Amino acid sequence: MFRVIPAVDLKDGRVVRLRQGKEDEITFEAENPVEVAKQWVERGAKVLHVIDLSGAFQGRLRHEDVIAEIAKLAEVQVGGGIRDFDVAERLLKLGVDRVIFGTLAVEKPDELRDFAEKWENRVMIAIDSKKGKVAVKGWKETVELTPIQLAKLYDNLKVSFLYTNIDVEGLVSGIEKSRISEVLRELKNPVYVAGGITSVDDIRFVKRAGAAGVVIGSALYTKKLKFEEAIKVEYEKV
Repeated sequence: MFRVIPAVDLKDGRVVRLRQGKEDEITFEAENPVEVAKQWVERGAKVLHVIDLSGAFQGRLRHEDVIAEIAKLAEVQVGGGIRDFDVAERLLKLGVDRVIFGTLAVEKPDELRDFAEKWENRVMIAIDSKKGKVAVKGWKETVELTPIQLAKLYDNLKVSFLYTNIDVEGLVSGIEKSRISEVLRELKNPVYVAGGITSVDDIRFVKRAGAAGVVIGSALYTKKLKFEEAIKVEYEKV
């Protein structure tokens, strides 16, 4: 079923939102991530999207205890700084439903394919797009692969994809519809869409295009989009 998924981004023990993933451009912050996560669940969220931003920037997971607590509340998908298969396996055993690989998906495709075969349906590949190229290492670097080229390395396995358009991430300015449509058209596995989702119409477009769900952060935290309105789209015929 299509899911509307709030983002819970962790940095230095807090929940934050960043503009275009830039470490020093914080647009929102709140204490107590577990409490923030609990509030989303109480308002109807079935899935939470938890990213360890400190981990992404520093290259290793920094909020494992907090993630374990959040994983008790709802279905969760977790990413940020997972650059080690032992860490990923530990998270899965802690109760995380899906682990998200970005940098490793580019750097160690053969090993990640083996890991995905072992943990069927519990691996999510991050397709982070910056000016049409794949971004890695906390979105600080790009590689020559296009998002679709990266995804095709894994599309014959039982994985899901998270497509994020960094060009509009955190700007609360709307989505780039043509890029989303292209990714969804090319891939057969479930694709979740993030980046720039600002309105109920954006969510409806993504659902109509065939996505498995949307991840929403800044629009919810800045109250530009009401979660109670957004989540209704889960049940709508579009």
